[in-house]
Amino acid sequence: MEEKKIFSRPHALTDIPFHYCAGCTHGIIHRLVAEVIDELGCEGHTVGVSPVGCAVMNYDYFGCDMIEAPHGRAPAVATGIKRARPENVVFTYQGDGDLAAIGTAETVHAATRGENITIIFVNNTIYGMTGGQMAPTSLPGQITQTTPYGRDVNSAGYPVRICELLSSLDGVALAQRTAVDTVKNVNETKKAIRKAFQNQIEGKGFSIVEVLSTCPTNWGMNPIQALDWLRENMIPYYPLGVYKDEEKGARLKNEQKL
Repeated sequence: MEEKKIFSRPHALTDIPFHYCAGCTHGIIHRLVAEVIDELGCEGHTVGVSPVGCAVMNYDYFGCDMIEAPHGRAPAVATGIKRARPENVVFTYQGDGDLAAIGTAETVHAATRGENITIIFVNNTIYGMTGGQMAPTSLPGQITQTTPYGRDVNSAGYPVRICELLSSLDGVALAQRTAVDTVKNVNETKKAIRKAFQNQIEGKGFSIVEVLSTCPTNWGMNPIQALDWLRENMIPYYPLGVYKDEEKGARLKNEQKL
């Protein structure tokens, strides 16, 4: 009986071992992005932009062309690539420090201009690469290296909810928050990433998929505890769901006219 292969490494993912810590979910998200690239058949004209952060070396892992951006500037770099080569599929892959702190301006203005790019935003509520400092997305009361008694909103302010913020901008075609803590949520994340890439191919404008992720090392937990912490603490503060879908909005407007 002939054996049938039902699971294998995506072609768009190189055969190089990840450098990430045990239990880190970057690897899952990398695979989902690569699977979508394979399914859309766009590897040969896809350009990814690497961030500064734990995923800084993801140019080693994706088979498409990759460019390294200065810290926080990935949306600006992606804008330049897309405008110079509009036939290419361009995506950024960024963490919360890269996108929501030093890169806030680039993110917001690329979104409000409706740049036809795709952003994969990995939110683990902490600075991972530099040792676990408080991030813009760190939860109220969350203990980090720079908030040993927990994040005090009276002095540090409140976490930034990126999808909610960007959903108010006219240039945004898709703003969706997902997670990779369960099989169901992993599948939903892949659907969202595929939709974000498809939006770009169809010229619909700026799409962002925020993925709630874990950082067991800097959270001081094992991988199972980290997934539980994500479910019990992150999802209640950062609810999963679609915050803006221009396609659904347009359909609703048409239905209202009828």
